[in-house]
Amino acid sequence: MGGKIVILGVFVADTAYRADRAPRMHETILGNSFALGPGGKGSNQAVAAARAGGDVHFVTKLGKDTFADMALRTWADAGVVPEVTQHDDSYTGAAYIFVEEATGDNAIIVCPGVARTISPADIEMRRELIASASVFVTQLEQPMDAAHRALEIARAAGVRTVLNPAPAADIPREMLALCDFVTPNESEAEGITGIQVQTLSDAERAANALLEKGVGTAIITLGEKGALFRDRERSLHIPAFRAGPVVETTGAGDAFNGGFAAALARGEDPVDAVRFGSATAGISVTRPGTAPSMPKLGEIEALLRA
Repeated sequence: MGGKIVILGVFVADTAYRADRAPRMHETILGNSFALGPGGKGSNQAVAAARAGGDVHFVTKLGKDTFADMALRTWADAGVVPEVTQHDDSYTGAAYIFVEEATGDNAIIVCPGVARTISPADIEMRRELIASASVFVTQLEQPMDAAHRALEIARAAGVRTVLNPAPAADIPREMLALCDFVTPNESEAEGITGIQVQTLSDAERAANALLEKGVGTAIITLGEKGALFRDRERSLHIPAFRAGPVVETTGAGDAFNGGFAAALARGEDPVDAVRFGSATAGISVTRPGTAPSMPKLGEIEALLRA
């Protein structure tokens, strides 16, 4: 199981609509299917890391409603320890996900609900938990000042820090300098560095720009092209894993980050942890949904051996 993983983020209920195309403004179209399930980047990553064998604690806020009940059931099923407060003056987050039937590509609107109020003061209440972790992970769906404070606490305690900079945002240099690992996809890397990432050499340039901003290691995820790992000594391209036909890519980045964190917490070399994360993502895209698509440890190890 390895060391403790603490993840700060949001839970949202995913409402996923599959259709041949997205509707235009003022237009109503018939969809092909609908699914309701657990989501939110932080929650998905917590589920992925726990299923991949990690000892995972998830920090967030929930409302007191049916979506909160779904969150607590999801974490109980995956073995995630919830470090949450519940509030009746707001709602648990929700997301609209449009999935294009032919490609599995998606477009998403996220409303974080009460998790939008996570503050540095809330983070101070979790100081001991964060400082006791082996690996700390956060994203940018909750307010950035809360993520920044959590990274400061983790760094001061010698915890390895992972920032998944999603959704893309303008991140202060001093916050990037607190990150041992930053894991953007192509569009997020462009958002932070201004470098458009279409090829491996573009990814290399974007990774170098991240290192110049003080990041310890840049890991740029490239979808079906795999991932680029770049630290001060090494630059490596890690190919994607093919585990079957692609059904839905919605949770792939979260699968990668959760798997990566689980492997890091077990003490694996960061490059091997990227391979593990890539295999986790490779399995997740062969299944519908986000949290429900996350594979178990044995499945990931079998794909790595194959």
